Amino acid sequence: MSTKQANFYESVQRNFDKAAANTRHPKGLLDQIKVCNSIYQMNFPVKIGQGYEVIEAYRVQHSHHRLPTKGGIRFSNMVTQEEVMALAALMTYKCAIVDVPFGGAKGGVKISTSNYTPDQLERITRRYTSELIRKNFIGPSMDVPAPDYGTGEREMAWILDTYQTFKGGDVIDAAGCVTGKPVNQYGIRGRTEATGRGVFYGIRELCNDVKMMQKVDLPLGTQNKTMVIQGLGNVGSHTGMISQKEGGIKVIGIAEKEGTIVSNDNIDIEKLVAFRKKTGSIVGFPGTTALENQKEWTKIQCDILVPAALESQITELNAEGVNARIIAEAANGPITADAEVILLKKGIVILPDMWLNAGGVTVSYFEWLKNLSHVRFGRLDKRFNQNSFLNILSEVERLTGRSIDADQKMALSHGGDEIDLVRSGLEETMISSYHSIKDAYLKMKDVDDLRTAAFVVAINKVANDYMTMGVFP
Repeated sequence: MSTKQANFYESVQRNFDKAAANTRHPKGLLDQIKVCNSIYQMNFPVKIGQGYEVIEAYRVQHSHHRLPTKGGIRFSNMVTQEEVMALAALMTYKCAIVDVPFGGAKGGVKISTSNYTPDQLERITRRYTSELIRKNFIGPSMDVPAPDYGTGEREMAWILDTYQTFKGGDVIDAAGCVTGKPVNQYGIRGRTEATGRGVFYGIRELCNDVKMMQKVDLPLGTQNKTMVIQGLGNVGSHTGMISQKEGGIKVIGIAEKEGTIVSNDNIDIEKLVAFRKKTGSIVGFPGTTALENQKEWTKIQCDILVPAALESQITELNAEGVNARIIAEAANGPITADAEVILLKKGIVILPDMWLNAGGVTVSYFEWLKNLSHVRFGRLDKRFNQNSFLNILSEVERLTGRSIDADQKMALSHGGDEIDLVRSGLEETMISSYHSIKDAYLKMKDVDDLRTAAFVVAINKVANDYMTMGVFP
């Protein structure tokens, strides 16, 4: 066991180097892909209570091979420059894998949201946005933030309003300066559930893969597979609910900061979320028991373990005790590089974060397109499609001499609403990108895990962009 564990940033860099060794690109090109292009560290004063507080914050643009750059903003007292750099790098690779035409970026504000009132958080968010505007680090064609840990629709609405105050009259596409906005403020339906839904689609695709299920000695399909989730935030809760409702997966364990609960039966995530909102804790939920040591969530025996909280949750210290066949990285960087070596030796298949949690940026891309086109998805063709389907069904009735029940006819002829089209686009994205990663995994003899395969796919796509730009002929 090494004396020093690799931190999040070091893990990302090490994973990049491992994959880069399996490409044929020149060192200079690989160095350009790896490095962060722009790093903006800022300190600004905000009036808090009777005085002022100086806030530390960052915005990192990792790669300009495509513009705008894209990445969330997190509010956390654990924010560091290295963490934001690592997250920005992952965003570059993530966008490349799922063919979303953005460079990677990330933002961080070093605060604990629980220490501030909503009014104070608004002042911090608006001042941070004004700093980004001042340095041209935000804009629909330059850099487009989104929600991340500690932020959500509310903060994105504040960012939009601040940007419009400064730039709205000059930029017709100002609404595209940020994504993850409320639906009634230029947002898109399906964005809140997007990351969790993408995680489910990724898990489902793996579970329907004959070769991969043989590798972990599990039957095909998601039905009745068992799952343990760490983190019941937006991503974890939607992953659990969608996995239960659409995949027939049984959630048998949940780990959160207040404790870890387990059950011999299926834990209803929708009811658990409501219970926690009412009581402030998952502990005590009917039909579950709490582990004496809440940190032993990694040891719960299950088919699929879903770390959906923060980075570096499975480390060299607890990796040996992991008792799952599949780890689905819903969070960014939940497994350190040192821990991954141990897990792969145990024969565990890891679905890498840089692909699996790309649902958020994929639907953010759809929202950005909606903002640029100034039209809701489905508005132009929903009724046309519905009428076409009705005509087909009417012809079937005429030819067969049988009538179709009115409710069934309406269900069969339903034209796509925005939410339907968003889910369809996300599903297609996750499925096609899975197969590009798996193909790389199977074709390259020196690549023995899906993360390295995903990095190779991303590096090749970014390298191709740089070469077509003429930067590296």
